[in-house]
Amino acid sequence: MPHLMNVFARLPIAFTHGRGASVYDEQGRRYLDALAGIAVNTLGHAHPRLVEALALQAGRLIHTSNLYQIREQERLADKLTQISGMDEAFFCNSGCEANEAAIKLARLHGHNKGIDQPAIIVMEKAFHGRTLATLSATGNRKVQAGFEPLVAGFVRVPFDDLAAVEAVAQNNANVVAVLFEPIQGEGGIRLAHDEYMQGLRRICDARGWLYMVDEVQCGIGRTGRWFAHQHAGVLPDVMTLAKGLGSGIPIGACLSAGKAAGVFKLGSHGSTFGGNPFACIAALTTLDVIEQDGLMLHAQALGQTIRDGLREALADVTAVTEIRGDGLMIGIELDRDCGELVQLALDAGLLINVTADKVIRLLPPLIFSEAEAQELVTTLSRLIRKFLGN
Repeated sequence: MPHLMNVFARLPIAFTHGRGASVYDEQGRRYLDALAGIAVNTLGHAHPRLVEALALQAGRLIHTSNLYQIREQERLADKLTQISGMDEAFFCNSGCEANEAAIKLARLHGHNKGIDQPAIIVMEKAFHGRTLATLSATGNRKVQAGFEPLVAGFVRVPFDDLAAVEAVAQNNANVVAVLFEPIQGEGGIRLAHDEYMQGLRRICDARGWLYMVDEVQCGIGRTGRWFAHQHAGVLPDVMTLAKGLGSGIPIGACLSAGKAAGVFKLGSHGSTFGGNPFACIAALTTLDVIEQDGLMLHAQALGQTIRDGLREALADVTAVTEIRGDGLMIGIELDRDCGELVQLALDAGLLINVTADKVIRLLPPLIFSEAEAQELVTTLSRLIRKFLGN
């Protein structure tokens, strides 16, 4: 038995290599990857431009330290601020680290305003990570159980509900920020309405709160814009990124703007590995390929094709309660738990995921083709019917 801590319910399969949107197991069988490592493999597998860029960088320099200037990190910060409208960037290695930075920044912002016990409004069914602070901000009691005492300073409200935020604003003078996902991934592909994101921006402006968006899963071109909140025409004070930013190479980022810019001072935060040259080249290459190959428009159009195809194929299946999403972030909700579909799909050569018990989650790489989209629709609709006995 492998000497691994038993924290993952791993499927009985291992992959040896991949190409594009396909991966291959130890017996050489092909699988269509409609999950992309949970929105990580933006450019699919073994993308030639990414492979070349990483090989060149590995032969030059992988890591130095943030004790020194890192030109690749500076270039990446310039690129991210240019496409987002943000002012500053801090680099780390994962989404939970990026969210930890955001939480620390919000608390420091509160203390700078003379608030001794700063609080952050967070959402029900949110997911921000598994470190102690991000776990405490997460709206899922199942993943919190056994890790009490949780970190204090979070006020939870229903997602996509402005009235609930207004009620907290009237009764809690310690609030300094709101943290939310424009699309809740782990929460079941639940989309915040544009009017909600705009209203939240107005509340934050009126109250002097930081408007903080977790774009870890929904960012990096997946919804047809660089970042999902851009559909609502709002600019956050803090934005967190990871997952798809490095196309499989670990990297995270916390960006700040407006009243959040400049809050972190010398020594306020840090990271040993964050922003190393190798990871930054992965991110720069990912962003370049997305831009040069028009992958944002492609993601938006192909996502609509997949959703339309699934709706047509499953139109008479009453147990399918909703098919929703934006771009290549898609959820198919059933009227019952459907975790068994993950193994059924694997047996059929398809990689998917089920989240929030009843929602089939699709997060294909942005290089997914029209033919692969049709293969996904055909295979998955057949499997859903089989699972439901239709």
